[in-house]
Amino acid sequence: METTVNKLCEALEMDLLAFRKHNAFKEGDPTIDRRSWPRIGLLECIDELEKHPLWVNRAEEKQKLPTELKGWKVGIGISVGGWPGGTEPSAAACRLESDGTLSVVLGTVDLTGSDTSMALIAAEGLGVSLDQVNVVHDSTDTMPYSGGTGGSKTTYSMGPAVLSAVRDARQQILNIASNMLEAAEADLEIVEGKVAVRGVPNKSVDLKEVAKMSTRRFEPVYGRGRAGITTSSPMFAAHLVKLAVDPDTGDVKVLDYVAVQDVGRAINPAEVEGQISGGVTQGLGWALFEGYEYDENGQLLTPTLMDYALPHSFDVPQITPILVEIPSALGPFGAKGVGEPPVVPVAAAVANALHDALGVRVTTIPATPERIFNALHEANQA
Repeated sequence: METTVNKLCEALEMDLLAFRKHNAFKEGDPTIDRRSWPRIGLLECIDELEKHPLWVNRAEEKQKLPTELKGWKVGIGISVGGWPGGTEPSAAACRLESDGTLSVVLGTVDLTGSDTSMALIAAEGLGVSLDQVNVVHDSTDTMPYSGGTGGSKTTYSMGPAVLSAVRDARQQILNIASNMLEAAEADLEIVEGKVAVRGVPNKSVDLKEVAKMSTRRFEPVYGRGRAGITTSSPMFAAHLVKLAVDPDTGDVKVLDYVAVQDVGRAINPAEVEGQISGGVTQGLGWALFEGYEYDENGQLLTPTLMDYALPHSFDVPQITPILVEIPSALGPFGAKGVGEPPVVPVAAAVANALHDALGVRVTTIPATPERIFNALHEANQA
């Protein structure tokens, strides 16, 4: 679709990004199923891409080429894409341990570091440091309901349940501490692992002491949280790629990549950037390398990783993730899903860059050297 958009821009003699900005969905626009778009960051992603030096200086960038690629053609391509994200109700529990730490009890598994995000959500919600929070898993027979663990879903759908459970635990902690400190709950705060009277830091009690009292005089602290996230917070991304292609052989070398994405709120920015880089790498595999090949009898010729082409480390360029934060109304602290959107625009961005370099379009992925060579040959014969 995004290569077709580029063709339309050429026919209308319109700037590629200006056309997309003019037609981009924004909050309140009708959806295809007669609802309306929630708050989304598509326009903001395009704006970020538009001011990036690789786009602003694209004419000069097309003249820059590594010495070993002398004679190759340089192309710069863009593409935008989106993904609705997964939804599912979930539940979580938070238990105050005897040493004053907090155990977050989950049914999800640690998918690409999601446990760290859950721990960060719990630490922020309780008001303690990350090293005071542990994420606990066990059999799905005994864990709170979580639904499936998947990309663009886990933090978004499970995070609110964790936050709800932690706030429940926090209220129980403050209730116990108010009796211990002889102060109103409204006057208490949790700071550096202690419950203190606001404005009177010397009047405080350690969480470890609260934990002891919770199993002697008071009910044990066990927060419960549930969330019914059944509405997605759509995610959008805008990508920009610079590549070089050998016009004689069709070989491609991706030189630079910029991936702008609306992540709602980056709970763990380093992890989010890693997800985007990984998604772009996977997308480059789809765009240039990965494909099933069959012989004339329908026998699969690429059945194992010995035969199926994947990108190597030297095939992956510098990837620059740029995070746009347009908060979700439903995700924890405004977070949205992250994992799948960075895969979506890659193949079209590469195809558009190939057209920018060679003037021909490759409409089948992966864009192998053979397919690029054949496209050039057909164009020369026309």
